[in-house]
Amino acid sequence: MGVAGSGGGRAAANECGTLVAMLVAFSVAPSGGGTDSVGDVVAEAVRVVRESGLPNETTSMFTTIEAPTWDEAMEVVKRAVEAVAARAPRVSLVLKADIRPGWTGQLQAKVERVERALGPVADEG
Repeated sequence: MGVAGSGGGRAAANECGTLVAMLVAFSVAPSGGGTDSVGDVVAEAVRVVRESGLPNETTSMFTTIEAPTWDEAMEVVKRAVEAVAARAPRVSLVLKADIRPGWTGQLQAKVERVERALGPVADEG
């Protein structure tokens, strides 16, 4: 995986010679009532993501992971959904993926490219 600040780049080929990498942004939330706080239940899903060891970022709307394979990404999403399902009778899942074989470090690199395009930010004194 790429290192923050590295700008990301092409991945090395795996033992099969295939270049793989993907970003998956997803939102998982409880639905259907219950007394648990939504934030507390969502925190269980985020805990699963953080414990996965994959590069990740959580914002107010989505959690994004960077995984080397489809199977690894979907396994983390599945476990996050199961964590929410353990505390809610119904689960809502929204998922968006950027599948770009051969590129790693894109969790940070995509944002860095936009920031460079914006240029320096003037002081708002």
